[in-house]
Amino acid sequence: MRFAMSAILALALASSGGASLAAPPKAAAAAELPVVRVRLTTSAGIITLAIDVRHAPKTGANFLAYVDDGRLDGTRFYRAARRKGASKLGFVQGGIDTDARRGLEPVPLEPTSKTGLHHVDGAISMARYDNPNSGTANFSLMVGASPNMDARPGSPGYAVFGRVVGGMDVVKKILAMPTYPGGEGAMKGQMLMKPVTIIRAQRLDGRPRPTGRPQVWKLFEGR
Repeated sequence: MRFAMSAILALALASSGGASLAAPPKAAAAAELPVVRVRLTTSAGIITLAIDVRHAPKTGANFLAYVDDGRLDGTRFYRAARRKGASKLGFVQGGIDTDARRGLEPVPLEPTSKTGLHHVDGAISMARYDNPNSGTANFSLMVGASPNMDARPGSPGYAVFGRVVGGMDVVKKILAMPTYPGGEGAMKGQMLMKPVTIIRAQRLDGRPRPTGRPQVWKLFEGR
């Protein structure tokens, strides 16, 4: 019997050119869709975003990681930056703010000069600190074009990674909300008196890809 089994195995190896009989490899994970819609359910209404992973792959994937992990659920829109002399234009800003418990590693800047995406009306842009590569999960939604936020000589600008495709009326409503007169620096007079809660951020296309990282902030919920 042992001889018979050995003969069968040898014949199988010979017919396969000597290849091993290892288990077939697992199918590779499906590639991310070029554009992924995300629904933000907020206390002011629903906003739908189209995340452009094709043109801004790093920034888009970073934002989707926050969405798929639930790291944006329970965060808020906290800033309304109205343009001087044109108060109906500007941008609103939201995300994890300074809550480091929700944060992932900063994402490298993908400038508009490389992506071809610009700060047009409805664009979603990654907020950051002075370091161009310091973006995490705070983002801005444009109301009207803001070409001054694009990359230009002497300034790397900000990374656009998609646009609003639904709920622009909600974005404008947030922009018009009352703000504190005080504050410091660029945000002076721009912080919302009553921030708008992002109740849930949910992807509408493709499969969620959670990072599996610890969800530390949940340990503090309700405290």
